[in-house]
Amino acid sequence: MESIQLIQQAICYMEQHLLEDISYEAVAKSVCMSSYHFHRIFSFTAGMTASEYLRSRRLSLAGQALQTTDISVIDAAYQYGYDTPESFSKAFSRFHGVTPRQAKRKGAQLHLFSPLVIKITMEGGSVMNYKIERRESQRFIAWVRAFPNEIINDDDNHSIPDFWTECRAKNLIERITSLRPGGRRDLYGLCSPAKENETHFNYGIGVIIDGETDVSHLDEILGGGCTIWETKPADYAVFQCFGSGGDCIGETWSRFFKEFAPQTGYTQTDGTDFEIYFEKEADGLFCELWVPVKKA
Repeated sequence: MESIQLIQQAICYMEQHLLEDISYEAVAKSVCMSSYHFHRIFSFTAGMTASEYLRSRRLSLAGQALQTTDISVIDAAYQYGYDTPESFSKAFSRFHGVTPRQAKRKGAQLHLFSPLVIKITMEGGSVMNYKIERRESQRFIAWVRAFPNEIINDDDNHSIPDFWTECRAKNLIERITSLRPGGRRDLYGLCSPAKENETHFNYGIGVIIDGETDVSHLDEILGGGCTIWETKPADYAVFQCFGSGGDCIGETWSRFFKEFAPQTGYTQTDGTDFEIYFEKEADGLFCELWVPVKKA
């Protein structure tokens, strides 16, 4: 419930500073959250990113101003956060379906985007299976790449799936799974939250390093660009994601923030969260999602 309250506080902050030059990083700071965690929680709770919310609210207000006052298109562009009238006109037309000049005419139809209010509502009961497991420090060997925070919950962005495709095409995944015995070659999608004031997070594709891992060729693979990824001891909430594609992961994250966290009192910590893609998977199981948690 605490995270939901913080998101509502963030929305109030955005509403109070709509006409100022603020970013989602500044909004995250206003509620004492890392930009990464704020971006993730907001996007999965609200169904849009904070940047999208700010843009939609400003364009909605700009439309009202153009239709009901004598403000010029140029002045509206600067007042509602755009560097040029051209960029304002493009964004305005995409949002409203008419140009700013057309919006000034009587009878022009515009889109209204109201302030967001986060509410916990009771709907049809549904089961969300989970378990809490303790894991001590773990080590992985992984191919790692940095991604901008903005891609989280962006349905139009395929950067991470493309990263998987690239690693498979270059036989990079085969190189690390060859270190593991047959039947134990589970793959991990490792996700590390960005540090404070950073705009990117790291995502890695790896295998676990344990007593069954052949480390005799480890230095050779590390020299080729792989990285050792180490996690700290943590309690994890574990969820099974069923489906034929990655959409089930986003759906599980959404339910984590909307249902699991408010009902159980667990909150996500700053540790690594990860997906496990089993070599021998159960019918319909896409992956397991492991989220580091603590009691609020």
